[in-house]
Amino acid sequence: MNETTRTYDVIVIGAGPVGENVAERARAAGLSTVIVERELLGGECSFWACDPSKALLRPVVARADARRVPGLGQAVAGPLDVEAVLAHRDKMSSYWKDEDQVDWLDSVNVDLIRGHGRLTGPKQVAVQTPDGDTVALTARHAVAVSTGTGAALPPIPGLDTVRPWTSREATSADKVPGRLAVVGGGVVAVEMATAWQALGSQVTMLVLENGLLQRMEPFAGELVTDGLREAGVDIRFETSVTSLAREDGEVQITLADGGHLVADEILLATGRAPRTWDLGLETIGLTPGDWLKVDDTFRVTDVADGWFYAVGDVNHRALMTHQGKYQARIAGTVIGARANGEPVDDTRWGTHLATADHAAVPQVVFTTPEVAAVGLTSREAEQSGRRIKVVDYDLAHVAGAHQYGEDYRGHARMLIDTDRNTVVGVTFAGPGVGELVHSATIAVAGEVPIERLWHAVPAFPTLGEIWLRLLETHRG
Repeated sequence: MNETTRTYDVIVIGAGPVGENVAERARAAGLSTVIVERELLGGECSFWACDPSKALLRPVVARADARRVPGLGQAVAGPLDVEAVLAHRDKMSSYWKDEDQVDWLDSVNVDLIRGHGRLTGPKQVAVQTPDGDTVALTARHAVAVSTGTGAALPPIPGLDTVRPWTSREATSADKVPGRLAVVGGGVVAVEMATAWQALGSQVTMLVLENGLLQRMEPFAGELVTDGLREAGVDIRFETSVTSLAREDGEVQITLADGGHLVADEILLATGRAPRTWDLGLETIGLTPGDWLKVDDTFRVTDVADGWFYAVGDVNHRALMTHQGKYQARIAGTVIGARANGEPVDDTRWGTHLATADHAAVPQVVFTTPEVAAVGLTSREAEQSGRRIKVVDYDLAHVAGAHQYGEDYRGHARMLIDTDRNTVVGVTFAGPGVGELVHSATIAVAGEVPIERLWHAVPAFPTLGEIWLRLLETHRG
């Protein structure tokens, strides 16, 4: 075994989109930077989450939209071309190869070490390479962990015998299961149920709660439930699994109510857990397997001297790629500022403070219909103690909805902070609403006064006219 020793200003562990952005921003600040990755550069999002899942879902959503347009229904009446959809998914996942990501890293002058990085003490990281060598790294200024999350599997008896799908298998499978059971009712569950039902599976959803998308406005989950059921998905609420077994290739599922279900595959979409089990956290006084608590500049609060950062899903603030990249831009920039002795702007909405994590996190759920949201839900607003006015409007009454497709169904909700007269939350549910979320994000993040929004004129006839209708409803 060979061992080498290297020193950098910044060490980043984890080369998904978040780690890549931390490294790029630190390098842009003039700091020597190395990134460590044990799998593929580009991480979960590029190969097992965002890119492949949306590649699977795009044909499903496009077909559903086309079926609503007069003159197109007959043209898209047939089944999806499964082989073409899966081939497109493979292409969008770069065939699970990361050469393009390596080229990008080279272009921004960030070094790469492939292998498993573990902390061995303050500012110290040891990397076990695939060749069995050890590279000992020392950071002059900062170590940033961006290792993300993996599937959190429930302790169901027999789980280890059935080889269940997690989100990784659900986005990378090379054939369509005849019967797919989906355990869970969150984003991964509803998106993968949407995709595989459309590709030919008979999908059964087993949902512990009494509705889908429980962290969003209730009407969002209700509309998605209707869409899934119309597509043929069997949804069973308030249902839990008590045991699993695989017999003759089939998954035998025993339910808490005494019922029984047989499937060819089972997807467990039951949450996420931080990838911190084998990072050497114990060497700096932290507990392996824990989420890493950070301040709003992404310093880990339980580590002295301010050299340790946790960015992206691993800090449990907002488990979405776009929000992790936002965090990364801030973290890399603030690491550079501190290393270079520059002032840190940690005021609200300042350059070095992640205010949006608390106030303006956007999300799109790519189902039929879509759901798009940013900021607070009405439940969260009530819990915050703010004085809130809830403004609702039926999206089907917007002229752009009639143009979008026949029998359009959707709903919009805007939350107004009545003390400040600004928008603090927006949720849309309906076909095509994913493209509305950024306008809502600007309204929330910009804290635009309602009086000024009145002068932001939406084009006719688009779905964006929902803004005018919400404001008119607010004015009464």
